[in-house]
Amino acid sequence: MTMCRASALCCWALMSLLAPVRAYAADAPAAAPASTGASSCTKTRPAILFNRWQEDWSALADPCVPRRPLDALKYMPFFGRSDTYLSLGAVLRERLEVNDAPLFGLGHARSDTYVLQRAQVHADLRIVGHVQAFVQLEDARTFGKDDVGPVDRNRMDLRQAFATYVDAIGPGIFKARIGRQEMAFDLQRFVSVRDGPNVRQAFDGIWADWEAGPWRLIGYATQPVQYRDDHAFDDVSNRNLTFSGVRIERQGVGPGDLSAYYSRYNRTQAQFLDGAGAEHRDVFDARYAGKRQNVDWDVEGMVQSGHVGSQRIEAWAVGSLAGYSFAQAPWTPRVGLQVDAASGDRHPHDGRIETFNPLFPNGYYFALAGYTGYTNLIHVKPSITLKPSNALTLLAAVGLQWRETTADAVYAQGGSPVPGTAGRGGNWTGFYTQLRADWAVTANLAAALEMVHFQVGDAIRAAGGRNADYLGAELKFGW
Repeated sequence: MTMCRASALCCWALMSLLAPVRAYAADAPAAAPASTGASSCTKTRPAILFNRWQEDWSALADPCVPRRPLDALKYMPFFGRSDTYLSLGAVLRERLEVNDAPLFGLGHARSDTYVLQRAQVHADLRIVGHVQAFVQLEDARTFGKDDVGPVDRNRMDLRQAFATYVDAIGPGIFKARIGRQEMAFDLQRFVSVRDGPNVRQAFDGIWADWEAGPWRLIGYATQPVQYRDDHAFDDVSNRNLTFSGVRIERQGVGPGDLSAYYSRYNRTQAQFLDGAGAEHRDVFDARYAGKRQNVDWDVEGMVQSGHVGSQRIEAWAVGSLAGYSFAQAPWTPRVGLQVDAASGDRHPHDGRIETFNPLFPNGYYFALAGYTGYTNLIHVKPSITLKPSNALTLLAAVGLQWRETTADAVYAQGGSPVPGTAGRGGNWTGFYTQLRADWAVTANLAAALEMVHFQVGDAIRAAGGRNADYLGAELKFGW
């Protein structure tokens, strides 16, 4: 299948023709496989997952599992063993974005219409149920975008390449993974695979965990990948940027699950409005999430300490999502409320940097438009979600935003300050309305449409910014 460089719209049409019969939700849990109609069949057909390396295609060893074209490439057994096989796969995502005021009109581009394209291919080798070798290549391109950054374009490069060993140790299961890999925690507020932008985030390092009953213990030592686009296979990782730590998880704490982790974030050259230098940030995070009857919730808090150059760090953030679902009502409405806050630098030049570092955010936690980021803000977002069918999800929301302190700037996605906002205007940043539809078209094809209007407040208007509108239309094909 070609990359469709000249026209991404041609590629969209081609994908819809090739897609099989079932629903694939790219950014949500996959729907349950359809029944095979054979009562003696103990296996179901694997679903395409958000993390492709988690798929287990050994189910195709069972002859009663329905077959589809190219399944000979999804499951290639070796040595007569069903648990030793090679599987190939691919993902193609095309997104058309229309943004009439990137950075609220304060950047180089006043209005922009463009296409983002991400193509991935992978090979997954499993050996006797204990060893996995996974390799994935990615080619991320832009067509017609005026301001292109590291998260927009990264021509052919190594997305993931790791080896995993799994075995039983004592009462639990031990897993060790080494190499270039993706990792994410919880709702991906602060540590994510960064699926919103065009270039996902990977980490070169070691990951190990031990799972026993409701407990899971994790350790990781990584160098996050730094993306370049000078030529193919030029991405790097080094000691200039490191992220390592330990994490503990416990299921069944009351009606929910509890997790906590400590990480050390090091960056040799950090730049903040109130200082610059080597950044050494200690991160302490705790989260509690669960569901009881019709109520669901997710609450997370993070405290950051350390220093940037000679200045000490004192930063924090909290995030919460809660909702009530009317399970018996038509379209199963869910009424939700999201509340977030993150610190800003209240007193410049006082020897402290209170600007929160969102680390590796996912890029669509607030909205796909990415007008504002998780720094120096207070964010309140009521929403309603409807499900007209198992394949279609509709969302309508309003996000209200303030600055935590007027001494610091309004921040855009990625932690970059909006020019001219530091120390100017009031606390009121503005509000946005968001409409989104996610449609699981087939087992291999997902579509999404999102519209955002951001009505700026005096904090941005005082810097010369203006209201912004965003439209994003996306198709994602997975094989």
